[in-house]
Amino acid sequence: MPDTGPRTGFYPGTFDPVTTGHLDIVERAARLVDRLIIGVAENSGKQPLMPLDERITCVTEETRPIAERTGSQISVIGFSNLLVEEARTHGATLIVRGLRVVTDFDYEVQMFGMNHHLAPDIETVFLMATERSQYISSRLVKEVARLGGDITSFVPPFTRQRILARLGG
Repeated sequence: MPDTGPRTGFYPGTFDPVTTGHLDIVERAARLVDRLIIGVAENSGKQPLMPLDERITCVTEETRPIAERTGSQISVIGFSNLLVEEARTHGATLIVRGLRVVTDFDYEVQMFGMNHHLAPDIETVFLMATERSQYISSRLVKEVARLGGDITSFVPPFTRQRILARLGG
């Protein structure tokens, strides 16, 4: 098999906020590829708590220790176009998706089908959330934070500070 250069993976998401569950997927995905690009989707339709640039800052800050610990090349970019086109732009041949529960699977199968149709040369890999993070979702983290609950075990410290500052707490 000819050398095709570094194997590049693309892990897309809104990351509003980046959670310990996301970071678990990042660490595991980084072991599968030579380069991991984390694509922070603008996704204004979800009405994110944090603007795109702040989400990129949080993901960059929180993944730095993973890159140092694993020796992986991890970079974080923002994007607002079609996922497969963004992945292709960065030379990715693999899209990484995290699955927490069965309802995630239903949605992800549809996304896989569409992405595969649009870009059959880009494979999708699903990583199951670990038991300790299956129940963590960005939506629930924001809800708990808005209601004054403790989100310390769901998000890393830098991101936690940003969320609380946004919520005025």
